[in-house]
Amino acid sequence: MSFEQIMLEVLKTLNLEFIFLIAAGTFIGLIIGALPGLTTTMGIALLTGITFKFSGHAAIALLMGLYVGGVSGGSLSAIMIGIPGTPANAASVLDGFPLAMAGKGAKAITVSRSASILGTLFGIMCLAFFTPILSNLALKFTSAEFCLLGLFGVLISGTMSGTDLAVKGWIGGIFGLTIAMIGIDELTAWHRLTFNSPQLTGGLPFIPIMIGFFGIPQVVEALSAEQDVLVATLDKSKTKLMEVLRHWKVALRSGLIGVGIGIIPGIGEDVAAWVSYGVAKKASKHPEEYGKGSIEGLVAAETADNSCIGGAIIPLLSLGIPGSPPAAVLLGAFLIHGVRPGPMLNFEFPAFLYQSVAWLLVATLFMRFMALGLARPMQKILTIKNAILMPIVAVLCAIGAFSLDIRYIDIVLVFLSGALGILFRKGKYPPAPLVLGIILGPLVDTNFRRALKASGGNFSIFITRPIALVLFISIIVLILGQLGVFAAIKSKFRRIKQTT
Repeated sequence: MSFEQIMLEVLKTLNLEFIFLIAAGTFIGLIIGALPGLTTTMGIALLTGITFKFSGHAAIALLMGLYVGGVSGGSLSAIMIGIPGTPANAASVLDGFPLAMAGKGAKAITVSRSASILGTLFGIMCLAFFTPILSNLALKFTSAEFCLLGLFGVLISGTMSGTDLAVKGWIGGIFGLTIAMIGIDELTAWHRLTFNSPQLTGGLPFIPIMIGFFGIPQVVEALSAEQDVLVATLDKSKTKLMEVLRHWKVALRSGLIGVGIGIIPGIGEDVAAWVSYGVAKKASKHPEEYGKGSIEGLVAAETADNSCIGGAIIPLLSLGIPGSPPAAVLLGAFLIHGVRPGPMLNFEFPAFLYQSVAWLLVATLFMRFMALGLARPMQKILTIKNAILMPIVAVLCAIGAFSLDIRYIDIVLVFLSGALGILFRKGKYPPAPLVLGIILGPLVDTNFRRALKASGGNFSIFITRPIALVLFISIIVLILGQLGVFAAIKSKFRRIKQTT
């Protein structure tokens, strides 16, 4: 397909219907992101059920608009009430809320909005540039490389996304891989872990699990943390983009950090924001201003979490491996609507990458005009008690899951996976590895057995090819590093050096 044909396909999906859907998705994302307790991941999962009857590309455009709006929208509540709407905006509270309480709420929101736009645009540019390169590299992969890549994604997600022991992330990932094996085996048609239940022969549906796993714990946590909310007042002052561009070095560095972390499977926007904020504070000439209303700190946090959107979609489109929890649910929506991301995407849908770039650009444009306009209405909405709002959310979780296949078992699955999500939170087990385990389970399982079949049962196939060897060594180094082997060796050599 020529460049002219690709652009024609892009223009076809920028008609009034698509523009309206992207605008609606961005608006819904801003609302969901701004309401504490509702996350971008949960919003995409809920809306996927509603968009089941839409045409494939139209539904995906809507969900991408929600992704952009959701990550940006969380800064509204972070600034106005000091409670992040989503985990991605937790770092924005440190400087956004002090600015608002000092009577500079509108200024903080316009700074946040401008930084969000810069970050999203930077991520989109990286998406357009790096995805074809990574896709071409992935064409050289065989079953061995795909198996190791999937396993590496689960392990590194467990290592970096957890706040406790790395082994807890690995346990979650292995549990997700086990869930993915339920149903009829793709290679042999053997029934695995079905317990002779016809309901399980097709495997466990991804979307109801994600709705319950992320939605129900948020509802329970919000209800248990009921408290009076202090809402800051909005001034009439605004900040021009040029004032934000004065911090262009911070914005550029934060954009690179956001994209880099976004590419790593399963990590997400919240990690990108915190890492960027920490780096910016260390590099700042005035670190004492951070946490007290620093414009620079707010720019660092908001640029990074929004640039992470483009970064997370890069491995999603090129390898079929999501870079963040919202991207993981987006992958489920892709598959439901007939789009299979991965190395063959450019052959099956040659214009899809550029269509995605166009949809994200349109969503960013709508975010530019919607964010500040929503600030004053959100002052009223943010005062709604969780006791009123959260039960409505729980009902929407059940409806969203039921609307997919009109099966009551999906409603049961929502609340069962919700209970699992609560247990994960109580035990400080990170959710991202389990999500990646479910997503990447078929990739790891099927390609592991295909590789062994192709090699006649010889395990050396996983180390004899250059790319496979690099991935295998990376997995071993990752495991040994997290188990403290390298630290122990370093400590031993230090003691030997001291004694000599």
